[in-house]
Amino acid sequence: MRAPIGHFADARPAPACLDELTGPVADAVRHWHGSVPADQILYVDTDPQWADTATFVEHYGRDLLEQSANCVVVAGKRGGETTLAASVVPSTTRVDVNGVVRRQLGARKASFAPMDTATGETGMEYGGITPLGLPGGWPVLVDAAVVDLPYVLVGSGRRRGKLLVPGKAFAELPGAVVLEGLGVA
Repeated sequence: MRAPIGHFADARPAPACLDELTGPVADAVRHWHGSVPADQILYVDTDPQWADTATFVEHYGRDLLEQSANCVVVAGKRGGETTLAASVVPSTTRVDVNGVVRRQLGARKASFAPMDTATGETGMEYGGITPLGLPGGWPVLVDAAVVDLPYVLVGSGRRRGKLLVPGKAFAELPGAVVLEGLGVA
């Protein structure tokens, strides 16, 4: 199957590639529901050495930069409580942690979660964290620009491989909150 974006040799429906995904991501695909059918979520095999956004687009197509999103785990703190959440923003932006994220989480302070926390809590590899398959109850903050894209390239839960997901599917993820200005230049 030809990928709808990028220059990939092979794109396959994610339900046919569950063995390529981490457990939490495979479970999310297996139990997928919403207006976007699960077979419209595509898996593309990629070399882990190109997993970081800048080198990835150089290798797989510069046009992907405008069609990619980063998913980062953030931590909001208030009193003695910490709330973990995911933020999904276009790859051309950075997460507004101290503004939009902090206010949305009702936190006094917000920051990027430490790598060990992000990987340990999600069951995903660093550099491959995706909004599909996050722990139940987590807020998933999604920049409105991501939802507006026909297809979005995101991590697959591993450094090897990526998912191509219709943008509107991000608004239907468990815990999703679509926000204007979450990603800033």
